[in-house]
Amino acid sequence: MSGCGCEVELKDDQQKTVLYWLLAINATMFVFEIGLGWLSESTALIADSLDMLADAIVYAIALYAVGKSIQHKANAALVSGYFQLGLGVLILLDIARRLVGESEPHSWFMIGVGSVALIANVICLMLIRKHNNDEVHMRASWIFSANDVIANLGVVLAGILVMVLEQRWPDIVIGSIISMLILRGAYMILTDAKQELVSAQYTSEVSDKNKQSTCCNSK
Repeated sequence: MSGCGCEVELKDDQQKTVLYWLLAINATMFVFEIGLGWLSESTALIADSLDMLADAIVYAIALYAVGKSIQHKANAALVSGYFQLGLGVLILLDIARRLVGESEPHSWFMIGVGSVALIANVICLMLIRKHNNDEVHMRASWIFSANDVIANLGVVLAGILVMVLEQRWPDIVIGSIISMLILRGAYMILTDAKQELVSAQYTSEVSDKNKQSTCCNSK
Protein backbone atom coordinates (compact mmCIF):
# COMPACT_ATOMS: atom_id res chain seq x y z
CA MET A 1 0.00 0.00 0.00
CA SER A 2 2.97 2.33 0.54
CA GLY A 3 3.39 2.82 -3.22
CA CYS A 4 -0.27 3.37 -4.11
CA GLY A 5 -0.24 7.11 -3.39
CA CYS A 6 -3.05 6.80 -0.83
CA GLU A 7 -1.23 8.99 1.70
CA VAL A 8 -0.74 11.73 -0.90
CA GLU A 9 -4.40 11.57 -1.93
CA LEU A 10 -5.51 11.72 1.72
CA LYS A 11 -3.27 14.74 2.34
CA ASP A 12 -4.62 16.49 -0.76
CA ASP A 13 -8.21 15.82 0.31
CA GLN A 14 -7.48 17.23 3.78
CA GLN A 15 -5.96 20.36 2.25
CA LYS A 16 -8.96 20.84 -0.04
CA THR A 17 -11.43 20.50 2.84
CA VAL A 18 -9.56 23.06 4.94
CA LEU A 19 -9.22 25.49 2.03
CA TYR A 20 -12.92 25.23 1.13
CA TRP A 21 -13.82 26.16 4.70
CA LEU A 22 -11.33 29.04 4.73
CA LEU A 23 -12.66 30.29 1.40
CA ALA A 24 -16.29 30.18 2.58
CA ILE A 25 -15.57 31.92 5.90
CA ASN A 26 -13.48 34.71 4.37
CA ALA A 27 -15.88 35.36 1.48
CA THR A 28 -18.80 35.62 3.91
CA MET A 29 -16.89 37.90 6.27
CA PHE A 30 -15.85 40.16 3.38
CA VAL A 31 -19.48 40.84 2.45
CA PHE A 32 -20.38 41.37 6.11
CA GLU A 33 -17.42 43.66 6.90
CA ILE A 34 -17.33 45.78 3.75
CA GLY A 35 -20.97 46.78 4.16
CA LEU A 36 -20.73 47.69 7.83
CA GLY A 37 -17.27 49.19 7.36
CA TRP A 38 -18.65 51.57 4.75
CA LEU A 39 -21.64 52.47 6.93
CA SER A 40 -19.44 53.10 9.96
CA GLU A 41 -16.88 55.08 7.89
CA SER A 42 -14.08 53.00 9.40
CA THR A 43 -10.73 52.79 7.61
CA ALA A 44 -9.68 49.85 9.78
CA LEU A 45 -12.85 47.86 9.02
CA ILE A 46 -12.65 48.52 5.28
CA ALA A 47 -8.97 47.54 5.28
CA ASP A 48 -9.80 44.34 7.16
CA SER A 49 -12.70 43.53 4.80
CA LEU A 50 -10.45 43.90 1.76
CA ASP A 51 -7.94 41.65 3.52
CA MET A 52 -10.76 39.08 3.83
CA LEU A 53 -11.47 39.38 0.10
CA ALA A 54 -7.80 38.94 -0.73
CA ASP A 55 -7.61 35.88 1.49
CA ALA A 56 -10.69 34.34 -0.15
CA ILE A 57 -9.07 34.76 -3.58
CA VAL A 58 -5.77 33.41 -2.25
CA TYR A 59 -7.48 30.31 -0.83
CA ALA A 60 -9.13 29.76 -4.22
CA ILE A 61 -5.66 29.93 -5.83
CA ALA A 62 -4.33 27.49 -3.23
CA LEU A 63 -7.19 25.10 -4.04
CA TYR A 64 -6.10 25.16 -7.67
CA ALA A 65 -2.57 24.17 -6.59
CA VAL A 66 -3.57 21.16 -4.45
CA GLY A 67 -2.30 17.92 -5.97
CA LYS A 68 -0.17 19.70 -8.58
CA SER A 69 3.61 19.93 -8.91
CA ILE A 70 5.78 22.01 -6.58
CA GLN A 71 6.24 24.52 -9.41
CA HIS A 72 2.47 24.99 -9.64
CA LYS A 73 2.23 25.39 -5.88
CA ALA A 74 5.09 27.90 -5.77
CA ASN A 75 3.61 29.88 -8.66
CA ALA A 76 0.22 29.87 -6.91
CA ALA A 77 1.86 31.26 -3.78
CA LEU A 78 3.68 33.82 -5.94
CA VAL A 79 0.39 35.06 -7.43
CA SER A 80 -1.06 35.21 -3.91
CA GLY A 81 1.87 37.29 -2.70
CA TYR A 82 1.57 39.80 -5.54
CA PHE A 83 -2.17 40.04 -4.94
CA GLN A 84 -1.55 40.80 -1.26
CA LEU A 85 1.05 43.39 -2.25
CA GLY A 86 -1.45 45.19 -4.49
CA LEU A 87 -4.06 45.09 -1.74
CA GLY A 88 -1.68 46.68 0.78
CA VAL A 89 -0.97 49.54 -1.61
CA LEU A 90 -4.70 49.98 -2.33
CA ILE A 91 -5.47 50.29 1.39
CA LEU A 92 -2.73 52.91 1.80
CA LEU A 93 -4.30 54.94 -1.00
CA ASP A 94 -7.70 54.73 0.70
CA ILE A 95 -6.14 55.87 3.97
CA ALA A 96 -4.61 58.87 2.19
CA ARG A 97 -8.06 59.71 0.78
CA ARG A 98 -9.66 59.52 4.22
CA LEU A 99 -6.98 61.74 5.74
CA VAL A 100 -8.18 64.51 3.44
CA GLY A 101 -11.88 63.79 4.09
CA GLU A 102 -14.07 64.34 7.12
CA SER A 103 -15.12 60.78 7.96
CA GLU A 104 -15.96 59.99 11.58
CA PRO A 105 -15.77 56.26 12.39
CA HIS A 106 -18.44 54.69 14.62
CA SER A 107 -16.67 52.92 17.48
CA TRP A 108 -19.40 50.43 18.39
CA PHE A 109 -19.60 49.19 14.81
CA MET A 110 -15.83 48.73 14.79
CA ILE A 111 -15.78 46.82 18.09
CA GLY A 112 -18.77 44.61 17.21
CA VAL A 113 -17.78 43.77 13.63
CA GLY A 114 -14.12 43.42 14.57
CA SER A 115 -15.04 40.93 17.31
CA VAL A 116 -17.12 38.80 14.91
CA ALA A 117 -14.29 38.85 12.37
CA LEU A 118 -11.83 37.90 15.11
CA ILE A 119 -13.89 34.82 16.03
CA ALA A 120 -14.13 33.84 12.35
CA ASN A 121 -10.39 34.14 11.82
CA VAL A 122 -9.50 32.26 15.01
CA ILE A 123 -11.60 29.41 13.60
CA CYS A 124 -9.66 29.71 10.31
CA LEU A 125 -6.35 29.64 12.20
CA MET A 126 -7.39 26.49 14.05
CA LEU A 127 -8.38 24.84 10.76
CA ILE A 128 -5.09 25.65 9.03
CA ARG A 129 -2.65 25.16 11.93
CA LYS A 130 -2.00 21.47 11.12
CA HIS A 131 -0.87 22.47 7.64
CA ASN A 132 1.47 25.36 8.48
CA ASN A 133 4.50 23.21 7.64
CA ASP A 134 3.07 21.73 4.43
CA GLU A 135 3.91 22.89 0.90
CA VAL A 136 4.41 26.55 0.05
CA HIS A 137 0.77 27.23 -0.95
CA MET A 138 -0.42 26.04 2.48
CA ARG A 139 2.30 27.98 4.30
CA ALA A 140 1.05 31.08 2.49
CA SER A 141 -2.49 30.32 3.71
CA TRP A 142 -1.18 30.02 7.28
CA ILE A 143 0.50 33.44 7.06
CA PHE A 144 -2.75 35.03 5.82
CA SER A 145 -4.79 33.50 8.65
CA ALA A 146 -2.30 34.52 11.34
CA ASN A 147 -2.14 38.08 10.00
CA ASP A 148 -5.94 38.27 9.96
CA VAL A 149 -6.19 37.50 13.68
CA ILE A 150 -3.70 40.28 14.44
CA ALA A 151 -5.58 42.68 12.16
CA ASN A 152 -8.91 41.89 13.86
CA LEU A 153 -7.42 42.56 17.28
CA GLY A 154 -6.23 45.89 15.87
CA VAL A 155 -9.73 46.79 14.65
CA VAL A 156 -11.25 46.09 18.08
CA LEU A 157 -8.48 48.13 19.76
CA ALA A 158 -9.06 51.00 17.31
CA GLY A 159 -12.77 50.96 18.08
CA ILE A 160 -12.10 51.17 21.81
CA LEU A 161 -9.63 54.04 21.36
CA VAL A 162 -12.02 55.94 19.06
CA MET A 163 -14.74 55.59 21.70
CA VAL A 164 -12.54 56.61 24.65
CA LEU A 165 -10.63 59.44 22.96
CA GLU A 166 -13.49 60.59 20.70
CA GLN A 167 -10.96 61.01 17.89
CA ARG A 168 -10.72 59.34 14.48
CA TRP A 169 -6.91 59.04 14.36
CA PRO A 170 -6.77 55.57 16.08
CA ASP A 171 -8.87 54.20 13.20
CA ILE A 172 -6.50 55.63 10.60
CA VAL A 173 -3.41 54.48 12.52
CA ILE A 174 -4.71 50.91 12.92
CA GLY A 175 -5.77 50.86 9.25
CA SER A 176 -2.21 51.86 8.34
CA ILE A 177 -0.78 49.13 10.57
CA ILE A 178 -3.06 46.54 8.93
CA SER A 179 -1.81 47.62 5.50
CA MET A 180 1.80 47.30 6.72
CA LEU A 181 0.98 43.84 8.06
CA ILE A 182 -0.44 42.85 4.69
CA LEU A 183 2.66 44.16 2.89
CA ARG A 184 4.91 42.26 5.32
CA GLY A 185 2.93 39.07 4.69
CA ALA A 186 3.23 39.61 0.93
CA TYR A 187 7.01 39.97 1.25
CA MET A 188 7.29 36.75 3.30
CA ILE A 189 5.15 34.79 0.84
CA LEU A 190 6.97 36.10 -2.24
CA THR A 191 10.35 35.29 -0.68
CA ASP A 192 9.25 31.77 0.26
CA ALA A 193 7.70 31.10 -3.16
CA LYS A 194 10.78 32.33 -5.05
CA GLN A 195 13.04 30.13 -2.93
CA GLU A 196 10.81 27.14 -3.68
CA LEU A 197 10.99 27.87 -7.41
CA VAL A 198 14.78 28.11 -7.31
CA SER A 199 14.97 24.86 -5.33
CA ALA A 200 12.61 23.10 -7.74
CA GLN A 201 14.62 24.32 -10.72
CA TYR A 202 17.86 23.07 -9.16
CA THR A 203 16.33 19.68 -8.37
CA SER A 204 15.05 19.41 -11.94
CA GLU A 205 18.49 20.25 -13.38
CA VAL A 206 20.21 17.69 -11.14
CA SER A 207 17.66 15.07 -12.15
CA ASP A 208 18.24 15.80 -15.85
CA LYS A 209 22.02 15.54 -15.39
CA ASN A 210 21.64 12.21 -13.59
CA LYS A 211 19.45 10.89 -16.38
CA GLN A 212 22.00 11.99 -19.00
CA SER A 213 24.82 10.40 -16.99
CA THR A 214 22.90 7.13 -16.65
CA CYS A 215 22.15 7.16 -20.38
CA CYS A 216 25.80 7.72 -21.31
CA ASN A 217 27.02 4.99 -18.92
CA SER A 218 24.55 2.50 -20.35
CA LYS A 219 25.97 3.10 -23.82
